[in-house]
Amino acid sequence: MNDVILIMNAGSSSIKFAIYAHDEMQNSFQRLYKGKVTDIATQAHFYTTGTSESSIGVDQSVSADNHSEALQIILNWVAQKATELRIIAIGHRVVHGGHHFIKPVRIDHNVLTELKALIPLAPLHQPHALQAIEVLLRQYPHTPHVACFDTAFHTSMPAHEKRLPLPQSLSDKGIQRYGFHGLSYEYITHILPDYITAAASANVVIAHLGHGVSMCAVKNRQSIATTMSFTPLDGLPMGTRCGSIDPAIVLYLLAQGMTTEEVSDLLHHQSGLLGLSGISHDMQILLKSTETNAASGVDIFCYRVSRELGSLAMALGGLDVLVFTGGIGEHAAAVRANICRTAAWLGIDIDVDVNQANALQISSASSRVSVLVIPTNEEQMIVQHTANLMASLSQTT
Repeated sequence: MNDVILIMNAGSSSIKFAIYAHDEMQNSFQRLYKGKVTDIATQAHFYTTGTSESSIGVDQSVSADNHSEALQIILNWVAQKATELRIIAIGHRVVHGGHHFIKPVRIDHNVLTELKALIPLAPLHQPHALQAIEVLLRQYPHTPHVACFDTAFHTSMPAHEKRLPLPQSLSDKGIQRYGFHGLSYEYITHILPDYITAAASANVVIAHLGHGVSMCAVKNRQSIATTMSFTPLDGLPMGTRCGSIDPAIVLYLLAQGMTTEEVSDLLHHQSGLLGLSGISHDMQILLKSTETNAASGVDIFCYRVSRELGSLAMALGGLDVLVFTGGIGEHAAAVRANICRTAAWLGIDIDVDVNQANALQISSASSRVSVLVIPTNEEQMIVQHTANLMASLSQTT
């Protein structure tokens, strides 16, 4: 029987999980299985894959009208592995840690209560993550549970980047720029030295382009600036989220009679690529569409990414490396080409054929900036943090 760490990553429309076993020879945890339930409440699908040749994966449509049903599908699958797996810890991705949680923490009743207070700051993610935590706490009450935060990576940002132009009294209450997708950025910075010489001292911008979209400026493997802010609604246009808009638009819509719930639904669920195109939030669908609004939506998306790239390069004082990651960043060659073409003034030049093949390095030999496409792995960071925390706790007991 293998001692394993179960990793849970509940997003706005999917739940990902992974199972890592302890490798005594390497004294590390290696992934045994990974899986996910996607498109919850629409066209839900359940996937699993294993690393051994004998493991048989799952690839099937399922009935999951909400996150609770999706989570139960995953837990039923995990239960089938009970004879071969002994879960010794469970690591959870939590999007918002506020100003209090700046590193991984073992979850108890007090921690859970504090995290629930942050739900309004990440309404698409926080409730689902906490729901999964509560279910798993009941099912595995004697197993250590660890929360790993997307906001934690950005605590290194300087004070002038965190501060919003609001009264000090509000800053004192924790209203500031936090930044998100931190586990993804942390993973990329962790493995980037494998691909780039002197990566630690390089001026790096990482573009996490998926259903959620943000970018981060990294120096010395630390976050210097990022596009998301107090909540994951800010910044770039996303699948259905608006990103940055004039806040007076919200006041105007409220004055016109919309309720706060209606405005929230508009900004979180009806905007972004879906709002721009009027067709879909799915970039692959938009790239294949012949509709004018689809092409316009993609162009606006790419323009905004290129514009933010310039801003982040300024924050760094130059640009040496650009990394694309996330579903769009990893798989949409046309989007990468559009962004890089607009950002040519930064010294970016890509090889068209190599980019089309989704290769690791897509910059040309003449490019002053190295441009990479690196798949992210948030689960890998969660298992590392969980294992490290459990090791430190065992040393103090």
